[in-house]
Amino acid sequence: MKILATIAEAQALPNAKRRVLVPTMGALHKAHGELIRVARQAAGKDGEVAVSIFVNPLQFEPGSDYERYPRPEKADEEFCRNGGVDFLFRPPVEEVYSTGRSTFVEETSLSSRLEGESRPGHFRGVCTVVAKLFNIVAPDAAVFGEKDFQQLAIVRRMVRDLDFNIDIIAVPTVREKDGLACSSRNQYLNPDQRKQAMVLYKALEAAANAGEKSANDIVVLARQVISEAPLARIDYVELVDAQSLQPIEMVGPNSVLLLAVFFGKTRLIDNIRLP
Repeated sequence: MKILATIAEAQALPNAKRRVLVPTMGALHKAHGELIRVARQAAGKDGEVAVSIFVNPLQFEPGSDYERYPRPEKADEEFCRNGGVDFLFRPPVEEVYSTGRSTFVEETSLSSRLEGESRPGHFRGVCTVVAKLFNIVAPDAAVFGEKDFQQLAIVRRMVRDLDFNIDIIAVPTVREKDGLACSSRNQYLNPDQRKQAMVLYKALEAAANAGEKSANDIVVLARQVISEAPLARIDYVELVDAQSLQPIEMVGPNSVLLLAVFFGKTRLIDNIRLP
């Protein structure tokens, strides 16, 4: 596995028959392993899998966890080697963002609500760095997890609107045995918070299995289940259309329930498609 730290090194790589990118912020876990597995499958035996690790300062709002975000470099290297990754692109911040930078990529419709409302500027940072990675690594396809449902929708919209010739491959949310969605931020949880965090999946499943069609009833039910965990503090619970991300009044064929909940200072997100 090649480890690259500069844009010049990445852009000098010979063209592969098919290159598939897995963009990450590191602190890799089993959900990333599934993204890499799907990327390998999509690349084929003659293609190559690229993983990028970059803790992107632009997508962290002031006062968030940018400085303390985990950066286990050696463990991430071994994870990628064991996963059969062909090259790891791990640039420093100053390599990605020039001093005096003044150009950004911003999606203005899908990003206006939910995570975009709770974390102003977050998706401008996501779109900017993903667009740069697409230009630097030149993949034929890129793999994203459905846990970050809004991010996935925004990246797809950016690819469409800016005419990137890149396939976006979605991978279903990978969960722990108790249902909690895998996330690098789970390690911030203390034992009591971690035990109570399983209530998020419990709430999603309850909503999906309730047979309710009214958005209000579904949201009320999910909030009631989450409230069983005294350490949980709800940011939002919303039923939206999966394409527009706009609120809907009744469950339809393209509905998704999204939530964001704090446990202490740790903010977790999750979602589920409704039948």
